[in-house]
Amino acid sequence: MDRLTNLFLACILAGFALVNLPEIPFLAGLSSFFHIVGALAILGFSFVLLYKGIKALFTKL
Repeated sequence: MDRLTNLFLACILAGFALVNLPEIPFLAGLSSFFHIVGALAILGFSFVLLYKGIKALFTKL
C-alpha cells in the first residue's frame, strides 16, 4: 500500500478519536470544537481516499 494512503487512514482514525473524546473538565469548553474538527477530518480524508481509489481504478483500465 502507498505510504500516503496509510497516512490518510491514520488521519481518519484520529478524526474518530477526536469525535469520541471523553469530556475532560478543563477541556469541556472545547468539546464542540473537537467534534467539528474530527468530523471535518473524517470527511475530508475519506473523500481524498475515494478520489485516489477512483483515479487508480481508471488509470488501470
